[in-house]
Amino acid sequence: MQTVVDSLRENGCLYKKMIEIKPSQLGVRNKIKIYHATDTRGYFSAIFAVSQKSRLLMKDVSKFEEIYHKFVIFSDHNFKYKILFLDAPLCSKAREAFMSCGWSIQD
Repeated sequence: MQTVVDSLRENGCLYKKMIEIKPSQLGVRNKIKIYHATDTRGYFSAIFAVSQKSRLLMKDVSKFEEIYHKFVIFSDHNFKYKILFLDAPLCSKAREAFMSCGWSIQD
């Protein structure tokens, strides 16, 4: 969690409240970290941190959108920002698809 907070702070994003949600609470078996964050202006952000060795492809875009929709239902409101932290390489077409869906990608 500290690495996520540090990299967000470097980009100028400060959060006053950050809660980690376990993927098992959403019924997801992926090894990701999901955070529900509130910034200083009161906007809500959904932050996903993914650490894997294999490349993220186009099929993963729909998987993360599905997880995001489960997260919206679980938290009972929509988020202003969707942020994705990656340690894995990302396919260029998948990057464009994430951007078109409104994701902000932090490498």
